[in-house]
Amino acid sequence: MPPIPDSSKPQSPPEPAPRPSLVPQTGHLYVVATPIGNLADLTERARALLAAVDLVACEDTRSTGLMLTRLGIRRELFAYHEHNETEAAEFLATRLAEGKSIALVTDAGTPGLSDPGFRLVRACRRRGLPVVPVPGPSALIAVLSAAGLPTNGFLFIGFLPSKSSARLAFLDQYRDFAFTLALYESCHRVGKFVDEIAENLGPDRVICVAKEVTKVHETFLVGPAAEVRARLARASLKGEFTVLIAPADFKL
Repeated sequence: MPPIPDSSKPQSPPEPAPRPSLVPQTGHLYVVATPIGNLADLTERARALLAAVDLVACEDTRSTGLMLTRLGIRRELFAYHEHNETEAAEFLATRLAEGKSIALVTDAGTPGLSDPGFRLVRACRRRGLPVVPVPGPSALIAVLSAAGLPTNGFLFIGFLPSKSSARLAFLDQYRDFAFTLALYESCHRVGKFVDEIAENLGPDRVICVAKEVTKVHETFLVGPAAEVRARLARASLKGEFTVLIAPADFKL
């Protein structure tokens, strides 16, 4: 006779089935937001999907490879960046149509927001392929949430052209814009751009200049443009910057 189970011994509970949202589906593109400076900001869902997809399309294989190594993840990487985006988008869409699951990431933040991603997502939509957002870190949203400038509406510009004439034309065009203006700026040009704001929109125009968000040296400079300019002149200009410009009638 088979042995009778000893009911007095505690029984181990069955392993819970993985949540469906943590398991990549065949033929799906996952647009995955990754940390902008603090690895702890990676969501559980993003980590699970990155560890299980067939392929990770990334802006820089070295940067993404280092992040995945720190997470103990090994996946096939495919370089997808501004120099090959058009051709790579069609290649990746074909892989998806063949049943592969792919995660799209950038070096930091949410793909497609002033980073590669738009063309691949468009290629998938044209073919009727599923695209799934995996929300998470974004310098734009982080700065808007913590700056204290109006967030009832905003216009995101990305990076302005490097020429002063183009930046001045932008400031003139949106001088009386009713909502907050949001953009990214290089550490090499942010000081000059704040000068241009103070000189062309006025020293009392309320702005925010944020750098190294979520990192050790995170800094928010918020106030009238003339005051922010003076504080910025005494600060280190290393790092990545997000700039917000409040509507003309806003007072902090």
